[in-house]
Order: sequence, then C-alpha cells, then structure tokens
Amino acid sequence: MAQKPTPDRALIAQFQQGDQRAFETLFARHRDQVYTKLYLLVRDHDLAADLFQDVFIKVVDVLRSGKYNEEGKFLPWVLRIAHNAGIDHFRRQKKMPLSRGTEEYDLLGGLEDDNPTREEEIISARILSDVKHLVDQLPEEQREVVVMRMYKEMSFKDIAELTDVSINTALGRMRYALINLRKMMVEQDVSLTMD
Repeated sequence: MAQKPTPDRALIAQFQQGDQRAFETLFARHRDQVYTKLYLLVRDHDLAADLFQDVFIKVVDVLRSGKYNEEGKFLPWVLRIAHNAGIDHFRRQKKMPLSRGTEEYDLLGGLEDDNPTREEEIISARILSDVKHLVDQLPEEQREVVVMRMYKEMSFKDIAELTDVSINTALGRMRYALINLRKMMVEQDVSLTMD
C-alpha cells in the first residue's frame, strides 16, 4: 500500500524544529506552481527565476521566525507572496525615472507621461477586441474559466466551486485555454503588442 504524503503543516513543523529535508520536500511539492504563477505574471523566465528565489527566501524567513500562522493553506499563502512579488516588481519598474537628454538641460527629465495617446487607445481597444474574439472561439469549459479568471478576477478556488470541479481541473482548463489561445494567435496572425 502506498504511503500517504506528509501534510504541509507537518513538514512546516518539522522544518521549524530544524529538519531541512522537510523544507526540501515542501519546496519540491510546490515549486512548479509557484514558478508558473510568477512566469504568468512577468512573462520572462529569468525574471521569474529571480523573483522565485526572493519568494522562497521570504518563505524560509517567515517560517524560521515562527510568524507563519498555520491554517492549512500553505500553498495559497506562498502563491500570494509570489503574486505580491510580481506586483512589487512592476511598481518598481513604474517608479524608475525615464531620462532624456541631460538633467542639466532637461527640466522635464525623469517625468513620464502616463496618459495614452489616441493611437495607443485605438490599438489597445483593437487588442481587447481581438482577445475577446479569440476567447469566444474556445471550447465552452475553457472559455468559462478564462472569463471568470481574467474578466471577473475570480480565484481558482472560487471558479472550482462555482463550476463544481476540482481546483486542478479548473487550473487544467485554464492551461489548455492559454495553449489554445496561443495557437489561434499564430494561426490567425493576431498580435497582442502595440508594435
């Protein structure tokens, strides 16, 4: 008979008592989901890898400090840290000054115009229209998950409950939807950039 995997909470307790292998097991169990979350946020493998390291350093620090509040929700907690790391990255990027010319002669150096031009608005509206058209072509189960996740900003847990499937099924449908969307973009020559 196969041995049941040790629950996350037990591994956390073992790690907090000095068992490094317990954390290695936790890490191996959840690393793919955390990395995928980061990659989907930033769309850059190197950046996702950097943020991934930062996330797990923070996780280790919190676990070692004893500040982690065990509620049986270790993975959602780590994914929330990953999400926040991605958002923080984008906030830092936005704050970086845009420099033109030299500071001596450019009074407006470092100021960035956040207002989109009319052309950018038109292109953005076209991209949204193209995406909606592609989403409409997805199989119903995949379309349903994409709409709930991307447009209604629902969690996969809520999506799973609403559609009466497991979280893994909801995640799988989203994954296949993204694969299908990418394939349709190539087939229909749709670009989602403003170039």
